[in-house]
Amino acid sequence: MLYELLAVFAGGGIGAVTRYLMTLGAGRLFGMTYVGTFAVNIIGCFAIGYILGLTLNKTALLPQHLKLFITVGFLGGLTTFSTFNYEVFSFLKDGKIIHGAGYMLLSCLLGLLFTLAGYRLSLTS
Repeated sequence: MLYELLAVFAGGGIGAVTRYLMTLGAGRLFGMTYVGTFAVNIIGCFAIGYILGLTLNKTALLPQHLKLFITVGFLGGLTTFSTFNYEVFSFLKDGKIIHGAGYMLLSCLLGLLFTLAGYRLSLTS
């Protein structure tokens, strides 16, 4: 149990720092930090789909602590539903209804598609 807890702890820290750096980078590159949130959420969807496919189809038997490090830890720290909702709320609060609705719809649809893409890619590995 201790190894699993340490794996989640370490992965979460690395994932959170990665998210922070990607958000800063998106702010500098595009002038909009929500692009970074969008990117980490889509990347996280792809990665979780890939790991899910590998483990469900037993093409890769990951040790439990490594699976927890990646999925619960790293991807949990990397992706962020609360920040996503805050950004949608900010668009709506500022009267940018089209931006808010578009961001929400695009995030959900692409998130699902990238989860499916990661899963399907894992089946070919």
